[in-house]
Amino acid sequence: MKISDEPAFVLHARAWRESSLLVEVLSANHGRIGMVARGVQSPNRQALRAALQPLQWLRLDLDWRGELARLIQAEAVDVAPRLSGDAVLSGFYLNELTMRLVPRGEPQPNLFLAYAQTRQRLADPEQSLAWTLRRFERDLLDAIGVGFPWHLDRDGEPLDPAARYVVDVEQGAIKVLTERTAEERRFSPSGRALLSLAADELPTEEDLQSLRIPMRVLLQHHLGARGLKSWDMQRLMRRGSKASGVRQ
Repeated sequence: MKISDEPAFVLHARAWRESSLLVEVLSANHGRIGMVARGVQSPNRQALRAALQPLQWLRLDLDWRGELARLIQAEAVDVAPRLSGDAVLSGFYLNELTMRLVPRGEPQPNLFLAYAQTRQRLADPEQSLAWTLRRFERDLLDAIGVGFPWHLDRDGEPLDPAARYVVDVEQGAIKVLTERTAEERRFSPSGRALLSLAADELPTEEDLQSLRIPMRVLLQHHLGARGLKSWDMQRLMRRGSKASGVRQ
């Protein structure tokens, strides 16, 4: 199958054989695609090699006849965002999560749009990184068919903003009926936090923090036993900060 002028974002690229790359992209009309970019590491193809960087927005011409497509041509649509600080790890997380959970060859137009918006937000220092990632996690889970109505409980009733909820992988939000310890509350976001996520409205800092662990639990379930390298990197960075006395 020939594919021409296909919009796509680069998720990952690694060396293959002497002068080629194996590249994963998220495309607008065909979902995640794995492809071989032959000879792009040779000196006379530096421009094409430079275009195959993670987060880069491209237009692709492909020949797709098996599991992997063959790259014919790629043209950069814009300049990939120049991330710094925590945004670098966030960009790595964005791509790793997409590669791990999105199957190849299934069209994901809504996720493609969500990825484009997230990519733009990561480059904006005025945007909350935590909120940017929670929104993308929500959109990804919805896109692959394992999300749920974020504004309703497991019985289909509207959430109580003042209540606490456990987010169950199969049933959705389950209201907590008894008082919980401080440790247990870390796993139980408020109804107000979940309603903010459903409405795509920036929550308070406390509510935003309460969403991180429940979303991590949901994602871990679908990832299986093997977690993400970006999570491991984040843990190492936090340990290093604590050891040096730096507060985050």
